[in-house]
Amino acid sequence: MTEAIAFDTHRFVKRLTESGFTERQAETLAEEHVALLNANLATKADAAALKTDFAQVEAALKTDIAQVGARIEAVKADLLKWMFGALIAQGGLIVALVKLL
Repeated sequence: MTEAIAFDTHRFVKRLTESGFTERQAETLAEEHVALLNANLATKADAAALKTDFAQVEAALKTDIAQVGARIEAVKADLLKWMFGALIAQGGLIVALVKLL
């Protein structure tokens, strides 16, 4: 497995031994640091996979937004139809009341 980032284990071990660690402790700690870094850092492949996922989500959202827009237009047309029908009925009612009086 290739390392995700360059980590100078020799320098790390050298500094730890200078600080009082035994060589075995320093080497073990260096190995664990490398393993931790490699396990938790994102790679270029991870970033590419995220870009693909984001593109798919974006496409799905655009489709959903278009569907919602179409539904809003349909509701608006129905609402206008009912409003004009009510307006005509109200006008007819007013005309009928005026004729009766």
